[in-house]
Amino acid sequence: MAADTITTTGRRKEAVARARLVAGGGAITVNEKAPLEYFGRRILDQAVRKPLVVAGAAERFDIAVRVAGGGPTGQAGATVHAIARALVAADADLRAPLKAQGLLTRDPRAKERKKPGLKRARKAPQYTKR
Repeated sequence: MAADTITTTGRRKEAVARARLVAGGGAITVNEKAPLEYFGRRILDQAVRKPLVVAGAAERFDIAVRVAGGGPTGQAGATVHAIARALVAADADLRAPLKAQGLLTRDPRAKERKKPGLKRARKAPQYTKR
C-alpha cells in the first residue's frame, strides 16, 4: 500500500464498506466491478457517485471499494459513507460541503428486534374473537 493511499470504513445497516482512495482519473470499482454493474440499479449508482459530485472531485481520485454484509441499499449507503470519509481524509476543505449534504453521518437506522408474542418486530397475530 502506497503512502498516498487513503483507506476508510463506512457502515449502514449490516453492511460494511472499506474504501481505498488514490490519486487518479476517476475510476470507481465496487468489489472489482463498476458500481452500476454491481448494484444493478441506477439510483444506487448515482448515490455512490454523489460524494464525488458534491466535492467536485469526480476526476481527481480512483476509488476501490470492498463491501460485505447486508443488501444492495445498505451496501450502497456504506459505500457512500466510506467514500465521503476518504475524501475528507484527502482534503479537509471538503468536509463542509459533504457534511451539509449529510454524507459524513452514519445512518443509525437498523432492523428492529423481534418481540416475544409477535410475528415480527411490531406485527401481531390476527385477533380471533371465538
